[in-house]
Amino acid sequence: MTLEAESVGSQPDNDGTVVTAIDEIDGRSHLVIADITRDDVWLSIPERAAVSLETWR
Repeated sequence: MTLEAESVGSQPDNDGTVVTAIDEIDGRSHLVIADITRDDVWLSIPERAAVSLETWR
């Protein structure tokens, strides 16, 4: 994975569709968040480091 930042300005070109999933990366579970309307726009963190929505609230 290459870490790159891209500015999309204050108003993105499209509405985008953001989805989340738990996936296995390098043998460990990760939370993956991705905009499926754009190529290579995603991030992941180890599942154990993710905070549940209830905890976050």
